Amino acid sequence: MSKRGASAEDAAALAAKRPIGPDRQAASQFRYATICSSNMNRSMEAHYFLKKTGYHVESFGTGTSVRLPGPSEDKPNIFPFDGTTYQQMFDQLAAQNRQLYVENGVLNMLERNLNIKPHPERFQELSAVPFDVVITCEEKVFDQVVDDLERREPGTYEPFHVINVNIRDNHEEATRGAIDIQDMCDRIEKLPEFGLNEGLDRVLEEFEKKTKRPTLHYVHFR
Repeated sequence: MSKRGASAEDAAALAAKRPIGPDRQAASQFRYATICSSNMNRSMEAHYFLKKTGYHVESFGTGTSVRLPGPSEDKPNIFPFDGTTYQQMFDQLAAQNRQLYVENGVLNMLERNLNIKPHPERFQELSAVPFDVVITCEEKVFDQVVDDLERREPGTYEPFHVINVNIRDNHEEATRGAIDIQDMCDRIEKLPEFGLNEGLDRVLEEFEKKTKRPTLHYVHFR
């Protein structure tokens, strides 16, 4: 811990681990946020897993725009963080080339997202940060979150934690990462109500040992 693609069989096995059934009422003792660049794949898969198992969770992006795969690598689909909904994106891409976006998983991803919340949200546009644990999915995103936080004036001087877990930006790795993030949050939830600040380092050490994923950890005062 630092401060400061899979096969089709693997993908099927991971998908089978998804939580099922209706959402449970949010009952976690801590408040969580998951963040990637576009609030589209990695942060939303983790949001999906945590929401389904009863966590207080929201998700965000940090990029200047929302980027989705296009017909070629040099022609991505770009949407602004302006309230454009996941449904609008789905409809536009389905009209553009339904077969392509079914085959590459983008329409399935958007369908999942629109069943979680209406549209992507940008972390830097939050007027306040009401979370106890913020989990980023890429070191660049972690740096963007920390940079934004350090520009904010503290209010209550209440500490909260930003943790990075690097997750490659594809559908299979997003699912693997979401499973690991839920494991981390399950461990955090076992800490006493006032034990987050004292016990988190131990949780992250156990998490790294189990998952072989290094983490970054930053403490900020809101």
